[in-house]
Amino acid sequence: MPLREAPGDLPALQPSPGRPFGLYVHVPFCFIRCGYCDFNTYTPAELGGVNPDAWLQALGTELELAAARLGGPSVSTVFVGGGTPSLLGGERLARLLGMVRDHFVLAPDAEITTEANPESAWPDFFSATRTAGYTRVSLGMQSVSPRVLGVLDRIHTPNRSAAAAREALAEGFEHVSLDLIYGTPGESDDDLLRSVDTAVDTGVDHVSAYALVVEEGTALARRVRRGELAAPDDDVLAHRYELVDARLSDAGMSWYEVSNWSRPGGECRHNVGYWNGGQWWGAGPGAHGYVGATRWWNVKHPNAYAELLAGGTLPVSGFEQLDSDALHTEEVLLKTRLRQGLPLDRLGDAERQRAQTAVADGLLVSEGERLVLTPRGRLLADGVVRTLLG
Repeated sequence: MPLREAPGDLPALQPSPGRPFGLYVHVPFCFIRCGYCDFNTYTPAELGGVNPDAWLQALGTELELAAARLGGPSVSTVFVGGGTPSLLGGERLARLLGMVRDHFVLAPDAEITTEANPESAWPDFFSATRTAGYTRVSLGMQSVSPRVLGVLDRIHTPNRSAAAAREALAEGFEHVSLDLIYGTPGESDDDLLRSVDTAVDTGVDHVSAYALVVEEGTALARRVRRGELAAPDDDVLAHRYELVDARLSDAGMSWYEVSNWSRPGGECRHNVGYWNGGQWWGAGPGAHGYVGATRWWNVKHPNAYAELLAGGTLPVSGFEQLDSDALHTEEVLLKTRLRQGLPLDRLGDAERQRAQTAVADGLLVSEGERLVLTPRGRLLADGVVRTLLG
């Protein structure tokens, strides 16, 4: 069970040697809240006190406190997510990266990513962030279908995502990702395939595709509950996933995690660090961190976050210490989703026997000393994990 402590309390943190260390920075600002989103984000009307510059000042304090607490580990990846980081603009994102460099040592080949929304990312944004040292940009495309974008409450035009991706490539970003959502009510197979083809045609080296999930408490969930929209159908979602996988595979992109495809070398190293048991400090309102066997989470509201840091206190809301069983469960859950698979030696005897059942059922295949999901297994990945764990 989580141990909820007073804000600022954390046990001693000691990064484990030999495991990648990253920084995640959460930007809580959005112009509007999309109907399907349950992330910790706030529109201008919901914030009474914290503007982007005040948030950036508070973030700098958290990074300073984090570096002092950790002892300055070398950082291999930085990921600025949200929310909508591109709302900060290129100059503020450059300042943010400067603050990271003030307090942490970045590895010479560090991967530095920012998320961006197409309607707030233009050539000057890509030029400023690339010049500042960002190496990767992830753009929220979702779809090229006007009706799908409308259901999702996305405000960019259908063609803007592809244009933004090309602008990022033109400004020198070697790694550009486009994120898709499939299974939106009213979406057709053709809508999805046109979106995938548009993403491929831009020349990006990475595509993520996620099934639409109706999260409780969202505007989308309320519309589904009222009968205005149909809930996503599991069989349709499986079919759409197969369409995405086939199209991207034909285009020379390979899956490396159930929902992610890339050209060789285009994998997102920061996310691979998560799935491989890496460690990270999560900075920003509502961000989660994980070091050693400790996971913690920050207070959610930007005003409370800034107030705590103004008093020199870490903005921690609570933490938990993971025991060996919890660590094992997470390892099986995460590594099973990867193309490189789950090492057999990470399983106990009973789990290995259950794995053979999954192999016989066509859900897993043995590749040397690893278990890898089959195409059918990827459709049922969560169920495969439950089978392995018993």
